[in-house]
Amino acid sequence: MLRAAIVAVGLVLCCASALAAQAGRVVFIAGEAYIGARPAALEMAVQEGDALNTGADGYIYMKTVDDGFLILRPNSRARVITYHVDTANPANTRVKLELLSGVARSISGNAVKQARQHFRFNTPVAAIGVRGTDFIVHTNAHTSWVSVVSGGVVVSGFAGACGADGGGPCEGGASRELFAGRADAMLQVQRGQQVPQLLQNATIAPELNAPPRSDEPGGKPALGAKGGSAALDDVSLVPAKSTAPLLAGPVKLPDPVMVAPPVVIVQPEPVKPAPEILWGRWQAVAGQPADLVMIDKITADASKVQLLVGSYVLARPNNSSFVLPSEGKVSFALTGGEATLARIGGEPMVARIENAHLDIDFVDRTFNTGLSVVNALGKVDMAAHGDVTLRGTLENSPLNSPGFIVRGVLGGAKATEAAYTFKSTGAPQLGAAGITLWAR
Repeated sequence: MLRAAIVAVGLVLCCASALAAQAGRVVFIAGEAYIGARPAALEMAVQEGDALNTGADGYIYMKTVDDGFLILRPNSRARVITYHVDTANPANTRVKLELLSGVARSISGNAVKQARQHFRFNTPVAAIGVRGTDFIVHTNAHTSWVSVVSGGVVVSGFAGACGADGGGPCEGGASRELFAGRADAMLQVQRGQQVPQLLQNATIAPELNAPPRSDEPGGKPALGAKGGSAALDDVSLVPAKSTAPLLAGPVKLPDPVMVAPPVVIVQPEPVKPAPEILWGRWQAVAGQPADLVMIDKITADASKVQLLVGSYVLARPNNSSFVLPSEGKVSFALTGGEATLARIGGEPMVARIENAHLDIDFVDRTFNTGLSVVNALGKVDMAAHGDVTLRGTLENSPLNSPGFIVRGVLGGAKATEAAYTFKSTGAPQLGAAGITLWAR
């Protein structure tokens, strides 16, 4: 009798352990997709420790045990490190996901919303925490980009107390928050950079690298989509407070009760013009691929203003509203960019840009700029002085700023934008190069 009771208890504990180890199940697959070494299949369980991989045409939608989603788009590799949910005591919940490469979307489930302090999403270079959220990550081994669909994220590069082995968000002076509101805003973290950089009007958004399917959760599912899916009612999000079971097929909902909304007068925000200056990498650099789509766009019209320095090309299109001001002194703020450092004869490594400034005198048609390029190899300080040409380009000469080549372009109806590429030519040990984007 005692032996039977021990066996029964053992079976209960075994089943409970197996349940606790399950992170979710596959509710949609398309193309080449794997869970571990096995081809992904509908309703396949995804356990803690499992790797998820997609090929060039592959998609995986994993519905988590707490009604969230992990979505992998093509050419992506991810792993479920931990997915322990304790509904009775949310303080014991622990969730940790990892994206090694590619593009993934994470939609918080009920348990994550109740234990945000115990959720971590790692990339090779950054830690991401949530504020109750739906976000998209694009990463390679050197750089990660994070955009927010709803809610917010807190992001930090790996350094100091923020390590890949930790759990929960890295919060402190080096972390940065991003909330939904602008689809073209994202946080960028490069290897060796702890403080994320805010990018706006970026051309490297996750949506551009691996667009979503029309039936991706969080959007408007397209019933009957090709690729072999479970009933798409299974893929729709369940509200945080809902306890309704998943439905195997469509069901008629009761007619909604119409309630007249209160009258609220909202002043529309002014529409910001799209950025005029175009830029891209014409060749791969420091593990970051060439931006062939942007290069094709830039080179489609040979009469555009085009500048080429190092691995980057800049352009101002023919339909630009740019007019060169004839008076005033203006200071610009850095809004984006990227940089590399390399030992002489060595491979370039991703670096961060610090202490950047750009000042333009439209009366004298001159500019002054400076910045520091920093990574684990060291630091290069750049200072340059040059001329603003009548066609709105920035050019320096070796006489007034030896050791650096700076070539840039102004954009916007009143020269509200600026961008320039730079390259060091005189540093004895380290070579710096990169591109900077500015606004006033």
